[in-house]
Amino acid sequence: MLNPQSPIPLYHQLADILLGWIRSGQYPPGSRIPSEHSLAATFHIGRPTVRQGIDILIRKRILMRRHGSGTYVRSDQTEIDLLSLGGTIAAFHTKGISVATRILNPTALIQVDSDTDNPFASQQAYFLTRLSQVEKAPVLLEHIYLHPTLFAGIDALNLTDQSLSQVVEERYYLRPTSGRQTFRIAYLDGEKAQHLGVSPTTPILLVQRYLHFVPAQNAVFSELFCRTEQFVFAQTLGGPAHD
Repeated sequence: MLNPQSPIPLYHQLADILLGWIRSGQYPPGSRIPSEHSLAATFHIGRPTVRQGIDILIRKRILMRRHGSGTYVRSDQTEIDLLSLGGTIAAFHTKGISVATRILNPTALIQVDSDTDNPFASQQAYFLTRLSQVEKAPVLLEHIYLHPTLFAGIDALNLTDQSLSQVVEERYYLRPTSGRQTFRIAYLDGEKAQHLGVSPTTPILLVQRYLHFVPAQNAVFSELFCRTEQFVFAQTLGGPAHD
């Protein structure tokens, strides 16, 4: 039980007890721990204190919250390299994970809206949207913009389940020379939320990727919306490539 006389805060004591339960196998990976209400009643403390204790283990990636469902013990997670040389799809395959990629919006030449983050803002670019699923569960939504001259004719290619980096190398004889990525937390609504199967209050990892080629800087720009419950999306430093 908790010791109110201890110099260790009650929420830290609770976190230690929960961790002991998990390490002993009482709550194995993938299982749901008792609710905040139940833990508050069991230990005779307020729910804010319970929440603080749980948050410690969430930050340590031992627990995870599922919206509308409860708090669960994390299973071992697989890292997917967002900047692998073979691209994101190849990164899944390298881990032995079968991923299906569906084109939601076929590649088309469009006039890009004004957007300070997009290097093609107020210009033309090829654009496509694709959704990657593992065991029919959506994990990654991508909005991809490509240089209209450098990748002329790419709208005639079927990119379903294709590695874009491989297409770029084999069809256009191009490899990126360098790149940059930014990371932030985003919340989705409308079609984006629908495609990824998340609610507007679910935090999503948003990665914005800029790839440079010898003929043109920022020749490929993409926005990756990543669900992180099942996979850890990592970045290996070195020569970047686009999938």
